[in-house]
Amino acid sequence: MPAETSLRSDAERNRARILTAARAVFRRDGLNASMASVAREAGVGLATLFRRFPAKEDLVAAVFSDRMDAYADAVATALADPDPWHGLTEFIETVCAMQAADYGFADVLTMTFPTAKGLEQRRDEAYHGVVRLIEGAKAAGSLRQDFTPEDLVLLHMANAGVVNATGDAAPGAWHRVVALMIQSFEAPARGPLPASPEPDAMYQAMLRASRQCLP
Repeated sequence: MPAETSLRSDAERNRARILTAARAVFRRDGLNASMASVAREAGVGLATLFRRFPAKEDLVAAVFSDRMDAYADAVATALADPDPWHGLTEFIETVCAMQAADYGFADVLTMTFPTAKGLEQRRDEAYHGVVRLIEGAKAAGSLRQDFTPEDLVLLHMANAGVVNATGDAAPGAWHRVVALMIQSFEAPARGPLPASPEPDAMYQAMLRASRQCLP
């Protein structure tokens, strides 16, 4: 029994070390970071890492479950704001700040992970809240009527690109880009926009992005 307890404790310690290392590596390098780099950071062998997390997607789900919870909480906070436009813009700024602080989470919001059921369920719940948020801002006359939920995904993609491109050289550059985008969302619209991507097309784009970093 003591030997079994010791083995179980070792396994729990290894799991905790792996998660701590993965958070640091993904935050710094994004989801393109290799499993080998996570193992090195954790001080464990690849066999140990894959024993705990058989696929990279499993590790991503474990690392970012709390970040997805924070994302969903930001939606709930925005919905509770009596001013729909203020709620929407605060939500956008909050989430873009989360992306800027964590390259890995910047990637998570621009990808989808079909086998990470818990993570995707939480994202789906948040998505329905985002739709309500958008509808409320439109009803208040603050948000341009042709804005779609897919435009928010495009914003996350654009912000992730800016954050990754500017890095430590211009760490605050994303603020300006997001402010420019928010101003373009505000009603009245200055003119018509090209058609928004269809939801399935955006899903396929997010799926393709995830497949590129999850071998």
